[in-house]
Amino acid sequence: MPAEVATDMTVKVDIWSDVQCPWCYIGKRRFEKGAAKSGIDVEIEYHSFELSPDTPVDYDGTPQQYLAERKGMPLDQVEQMLAHVTELAAGEGLDYHYENVHQTNTVKAHELIHYAKAHGRQVEMKEALLKAYFVDGGHVGRVEDLADLAAGLGFDRADVVRALESCEYTAAVKADVAQAAAYGIQGVPFYVFDGKYGVSGAQGSDVFTEVLQKTASEQVAS
Repeated sequence: MPAEVATDMTVKVDIWSDVQCPWCYIGKRRFEKGAAKSGIDVEIEYHSFELSPDTPVDYDGTPQQYLAERKGMPLDQVEQMLAHVTELAAGEGLDYHYENVHQTNTVKAHELIHYAKAHGRQVEMKEALLKAYFVDGGHVGRVEDLADLAAGLGFDRADVVRALESCEYTAAVKADVAQAAAYGIQGVPFYVFDGKYGVSGAQGSDVFTEVLQKTASEQVAS
């Protein structure tokens, strides 16, 4: 379907992802390209998914060591895998620096995304957290570091600390995780278009363009 037929439509896209998922950042860029090519307005809502909820906030080791331990893979194989994903990220304009990444627990980062959602700035916060983790070597597990990041975006630092320390959005994170389980989502990124179509993984931008146009065309037909 030609994109111009449905440019007055808005497609709701629910995206499950984790801040420490390298494919989620790659998928974000590919989705953005696909959405731009589609010519269709999209309403994006991010949902929490914890890839490693048992990770300590201050994990004493590298991401390579963590993945080797968790997946039972040889360290050199993990390093090759991360080198490959770093190369793919570069193809999307993302400069991953795994040598500086702080493996951590991401529940507080997810709570911060919900905090930003309540202030109408969820997508902006998601981008900032992914960049902090993969590009800038920031720590996205500790409340003080997250508050600093939020303050850099103009949020009230003290209020961010209050919200995170009081676990104000923990229930919202758990609700997202439960919804993912209900949908049968086992990996991220995962995209749901208008509650009808699911797309798993960091697909090529053309896939997202096609699904957006199909979804919008069905809005017109109905």
